Amino acid sequence: MMTLTVIDRNGTERTVTAEPGMSVMEILREQGFDDLQALCGGCCSCATCHVYVDGSAAGLLPPVGPDENDLLDSSAHRTGASRLSCQLRYQPELAGLTITIAPED
Repeated sequence: MMTLTVIDRNGTERTVTAEPGMSVMEILREQGFDDLQALCGGCCSCATCHVYVDGSAAGLLPPVGPDENDLLDSSAHRTGASRLSCQLRYQPELAGLTITIAPED
């Protein structure tokens, strides 16, 4: 098991354990983070799983794909740290990652 630190929309920080290979979205849903709607269930079609990824992990993440980029462009809260959590597989090199759930659009 690996750990993932999550900051919710209220600014509360909680560290949870996660299985490698799960998407960050799946981890958040499994751990009961209700702030994250993830309406499409991980199909990369809604952007309701928008998170901000801690900058120290930027080089470890896969590049943003065209569909993810288009969906993030639809968010008024997009930053350079924005990602869709459904598109991030939690791999061992990301152990200890910190993410913040983005504001709702």
